This record gives sequence, C-alpha cells and structure tokens, in this order.
Amino acid sequence: MPVPRKGDFKHLECCQGVSFRVTRVGSLLKTEEPLTLDYSKVFFLYSMASVGALLMLLPVAWTCSPQKADYVMVSCFPNAIIANVPECPYGWEIDQLSLGGVCYSGIHSPGYYRFIISDLTPKNHSYCGTQSEYMPGKDPKYVFYNSIVSNDTSLTVRNQPVNYTFNCMYRAAYLVNNAVFSQRVATVYVNNGSLGTFRSQLSMNVFTNSKFLYAKDAPYVIDTSEIGSEVFIGIEAKGLSNRFKVVLNNCWATPTPYSTDKKRWSLIINSCSSDHTVTIFENAKDSRSMFKFNSFRFQRLEKVSTVWLHCEVQVCDGERLICQPAPCSVRSLSSEAAPSGGILTAEFHIKGIDSSNNGHIKGTSLFILLAVLINTCCDLVNGSRM
Repeated sequence: MPVPRKGDFKHLECCQGVSFRVTRVGSLLKTEEPLTLDYSKVFFLYSMASVGALLMLLPVAWTCSPQKADYVMVSCFPNAIIANVPECPYGWEIDQLSLGGVCYSGIHSPGYYRFIISDLTPKNHSYCGTQSEYMPGKDPKYVFYNSIVSNDTSLTVRNQPVNYTFNCMYRAAYLVNNAVFSQRVATVYVNNGSLGTFRSQLSMNVFTNSKFLYAKDAPYVIDTSEIGSEVFIGIEAKGLSNRFKVVLNNCWATPTPYSTDKKRWSLIINSCSSDHTVTIFENAKDSRSMFKFNSFRFQRLEKVSTVWLHCEVQVCDGERLICQPAPCSVRSLSSEAAPSGGILTAEFHIKGIDSSNNGHIKGTSLFILLAVLINTCCDLVNGSRM
C-alpha cells in the first residue's frame, strides 16, 4: 500500500507510463471446397470479421476518454475532506482508483471522480488509509494525510500511474471537543497544473441586511420577540479566480448540532427555496451565494434554546462544468439529490428578554412563601403556649 507523503497537498506525482495501442486481430476462414472459392465473398467476410473483432476490443481499451491528470481540488470541511480529480485521468476508470490504496469508494460526478474522507476523529487513524499528525504548540493542530492512487497490480499496465497526495489542517481544539464548535469555515485548495495553485477560505456568515455588506459577530442571538424576522446568510469563497463558483445545494435546520438529525426543517432543496419564507438572491454565479429566511424555533422543544443551520455547498469550476442549476420550475423538490458538497454550520441562540425578570419573580415568590410559613409556625407556637 502506498504511504501518503507529508509534503504539500499540491504535490502531484505522475510517473512515466507505458503507452498502449489496440492490436488488430484477424480471423481465419476455412472452406471445404477451396477450388470453387468465391474470393469476393471471402474478402467481404474477412473484412467484416476483422472489423467486428476490432469493435469488440474498443470498449475494453477506450471505456473512457483519457484526460491530463494535473488537476486536483481538495475541500477541507469541518466534518469531511472531499477530493476531486478529473474523470478518467490518463485513462483510469473510477474502480481502478483508490483512497489510500485501501478504499475503492470513488463517486463519479459530472467531470470528476470524487473521494470523501468522512471520519476525522483523531483516534481513527486508519480510515481508508488516512494518517493524522498532532502538532503541539500555542495553537495546536491536527494534519490529515491521504492520497488517491491508481491500481497497477494487474498483469499489464496500459496507463500512466497516478498519485494525488494531499493534506488538510485543523485546529486541535475543534476536534478534541468534537461537539459544538465553529463549523462555519472550510478551506479549498486547487492545483491546476501549469496554471497555478489557489487557496480559498469558504465561510458562512450572518449579515445585517440584504445588502450583505456587514457580517455579524458570532455567536448569533435571536430574541424570542424577533421570531419571524428575516435572517440574511452569505457563503463566500475568498482567494479563488472568477472561474470558480460557490454552489448552494441544500440548507436545513436542526435542534441539535448534528446535521444528520431526523428532526429537521428544510430551507433550500436542490438549490431551490422550500417555501415562500426563503428567498435565494444569488447562487452559482460567482464566488458568493446569498439567501434569506424567516427565523423560527422548534415547537414542543421549549428547553432547546439553540437552532443549528446547516448548508451543503461546493465550489464549481466554471470552465469545466455548467455550474448554474436548472430553473426551479422544471425540477422537483420532493427529495434531495445525493450530496456532492461539504457542510457548513452556523449556531443561533434563542434568548428571551424577560428571562432575568422571570428569575426575579420566582425568587420573590419563594421569599414570600417562606415568610408565610414562618409566620404560621410562630402563630401555632404562641397558641400552644396560651
């Protein structure tokens, strides 16, 4: 099994490969009457047999169109690492590429093969060959390493071997807590061969109004008297060229920090608003997507004072793919498509103005009750003495 290198994620290693070719295979025709053989028919049959044999070989040799393998996009989300490589790199099929030389778990999405590391807990160092390293200091970090490699253990090798080595760095406190931490930020790396390397910070923020000029400071607090007010969300990628677009796929809210919680309220489904309370201002047009929704809280969960907003987003290369979603009028909202991006999460605290007054009233009532009990006891003692 190949050992992931601890070098820069941008490292792209492609060894000198072996070219391949399609060998034409002929057919032998036999006849019991060679003296009366019709050579025109033999030539025709021989040609048809040769072409048929060649066509049978073509799907095996050219099952996909080979692409130059000098492109990789790695997205370091808070709860997962997503690596995208161009489909059919140097002719390799998706079932011939593995994550860490262990997991053949690639997903074929339009234009890419996608590999996902879904377990980032430091105690599990062996998820699909993933290795982690702890870096102590004033700001301790965890670094996760892995690679996407081709399977060249077959008898014959027709394509150049490929090895995409990458890593993602996380603050250690985030992973140690493994609960409610800031999950609003992800890091996206793009290596585009001779065109250069890009690094972007993908973040989700709450803004003051529909102009999306000023972001609010976390934690975000919504007063109970403001339930139903408009909340403005912006997801932006900084540091990438204009060819890359931020695509907002799905957004939903849960009463717990877990995005997989079955108790959920959908806001955006397949890049479309779930109802009239949600408005998408911009999506998949440039480096920022923006929308708004009306604030709310979950019913019959009075003790829950926090709502978590989760958004599945991805960065799309506009020069390779069509990033703009189809119009919502021609698409169904009945079910969400298979996830193709990572998840960012924002935490909202629901707070009531009269919470402190309630405590004061309860304390006063308790004091009055104690005073009544004391007076009653004194009256009983005095009465017994008389």
